[in-house]
Amino acid sequence: MAAKELDGFKFEQRHGKARVRVTRVWKKNDEGRHNVVEWNANITLLSDCLAAYLHDDNSDIVATDTMKNTVYVKAKECTEQVSMEEFAILLAKHFTSFYKPVTTAIVKIVEKPWERVTVDGKPHEHGFKLGSERHVAEVILQKSGVLQLTSGVEGLALLKTTKSGFEGFIRDQFTALPETSERMLATEVTASWRYSYESINGIPRKPGYFTERYFDVKKVLAETFFGPPKEGVYSASVQSTLFQMAKAVLSRFLDIESVKLKMPNIHFLPVNISSKDNQIVKFNDDVYLPTDEPHGSIEASLSRFWSKM
Repeated sequence: MAAKELDGFKFEQRHGKARVRVTRVWKKNDEGRHNVVEWNANITLLSDCLAAYLHDDNSDIVATDTMKNTVYVKAKECTEQVSMEEFAILLAKHFTSFYKPVTTAIVKIVEKPWERVTVDGKPHEHGFKLGSERHVAEVILQKSGVLQLTSGVEGLALLKTTKSGFEGFIRDQFTALPETSERMLATEVTASWRYSYESINGIPRKPGYFTERYFDVKKVLAETFFGPPKEGVYSASVQSTLFQMAKAVLSRFLDIESVKLKMPNIHFLPVNISSKDNQIVKFNDDVYLPTDEPHGSIEASLSRFWSKM
C-alpha cells in the first residue's frame, strides 16, 4: 500500500483476520463419494480508513469478525467443489467489490493435507488420512481487477540414497568438509509459482484446474529431483538440482511465469565409531546419523524475461 504523509511522518496501514479455519464437505448424494478440504485462511485488506487512526472514526473499517464470518458464508455458497485458489479469488473479489473503502484484498490459504484412503485396493467413499506436504495459495486482487495469483507447496520431503555428490568447492583454513561423489541427498522443498493471469477474466473456467495443476507441478518437481526410476540422475549440488527442478516447471507449464524454490540440505552423516583399540563401526555407505540442524540453506527463483516477479 502506498505510504501517506501524516503530520510530517510516513504512514502505512492494513488490517485483517488471521488463521480462520474452515472445513468444507461436499456430498454428491447420501450414498455417493464425499470430498473434504480443511483450509486455514488469512485475510488482509488495504483500505482507506485513515479516519479510524486520526479521528476515532471507524465508519470505513471492515470488522475482522466480519471477515471471519465471510469465510464461512462463502464456503457455504460453494455448492460445487472448488479449488483453494478459486476460493481465495472468490473471497478477494467479495472484499474489493462489496466494500467501497477496500482498495486491495490479500488472501492466503494453507490446506491441511487430508487424503482419501484405500481399503481392499479401492478408494474409500468417505475415509481420509492426514498426509504430509501442504498446498498453499495467495491471491492479491486490486479493486481495479488487477490480479496476482501464486500457488505453492510446503514440506515436500524428498530423499535419494545415491547419485549425489559435492566436489570442487572453495577450500580454506576453516574447511573440514571432505569432497565426495557419493552421498545421500535429502531436502524439504518449499516451492511457490506465480501464474501469468493478470485478471479474473483470464482464469481458466475448468473445474478443479488449479488443484490438478498443483499435483502436476509437485510431480514434475519430484521426478526431476529423482530422475528415471532405474538409473536416476546425478546431482552435483543442491544448487544444480534446484535449477533443473525450476526449469522443468517453467518448461512444462506455460501459464506459470516464475518459480521460487527453497531447498535446505538435510544432512545424513556417515557413522564411524572407533575406540582406542579397534574400530567398532566402519562406514561403508550404509549407516548414517540423520540430522535436521544445522543444515544448508539454498534458495533461488527462476522466471521468464517478461515476468513481473
